Amino acid sequence: MSQPHAPTLDVREIRKSYGTHEVLRGVDLRVEPGQILGLLGRNGAGKSTLITILCSLRRADSGTASICGHRPASADAARLIGYAPQELGIYPDLSVAQNLAAFGELHGLGRREAASRAGEVMELLGLSEKRGQRASHLSGGQQRRLHAGMAIMHRPRLVFMDEPTVGADVEARSQILRAVRQLADDGAAVVYTSHYLAEFEELGSDIAILNEGRVVARGTLEEIIAGHGRAEVTLEFDRRVPAIDGWSADDRTLRHIGDEADPGSRIGEALASPALQSARLTDVRITQASLHNAYLQIIKESDHVAA
Repeated sequence: MSQPHAPTLDVREIRKSYGTHEVLRGVDLRVEPGQILGLLGRNGAGKSTLITILCSLRRADSGTASICGHRPASADAARLIGYAPQELGIYPDLSVAQNLAAFGELHGLGRREAASRAGEVMELLGLSEKRGQRASHLSGGQQRRLHAGMAIMHRPRLVFMDEPTVGADVEARSQILRAVRQLADDGAAVVYTSHYLAEFEELGSDIAILNEGRVVARGTLEEIIAGHGRAEVTLEFDRRVPAIDGWSADDRTLRHIGDEADPGSRIGEALASPALQSARLTDVRITQASLHNAYLQIIKESDHVAA
């Protein structure tokens, strides 16, 4: 049982090295019931290593972690965790329903309860019509959905989804995201990794960004975008143009970066500049502040500090 008032996940100063290579350099995280935490970072940032430590599949060199107040290696914590790793873990010769029920029973569900729960999970992930089909005969996207479903059969309080939509088609991705959102709505805490940044915006998740083994930024989606995202206006011309006030120049391109409540007025002011009177405008691009450009800015700043 979980301890009252304890966060679902509490991570403090987790460190892990392989030889002289420090993979995790003092990671702190806290995830509450019903919260989706998007864990972002480039390949090699330490995301999967952290998750496997929290699932007690690896040992940290130092630091502490608790799952609803329990040590990750304890039997109490194991019953509270659901984990969908990047690598598919389905039984190819079993049907969809058999895969789900078998995994439910492995987590302590009785046979009847496992069969009933399998029906709920299949409905949630759009697999009901495939219930009797062997897993090896499913499409790649359907296998991804089944893989995710197996991780939530026992109604875990903390779910780790490590790139669950990699290689999935549009339908599978939509079903998995809907399931993740439902898990949070039902009170589970979800730690979710993906390289598809639009998924975090669709989920409305909170954000933690790992770089070189450290959490370099964290906050709500809105806080991350407001603090680090930058709007950008780009003007293309038919000839080389000079830089003007507020705009940088690169051959035929003028670029303005920064918060811009009224880009139309900014563009109008630029085009009225005498320096551009002989140039003809050929293209206009307006990019709003987003998680994508906020993430790139955070990584750039973090790399600069590390250097």
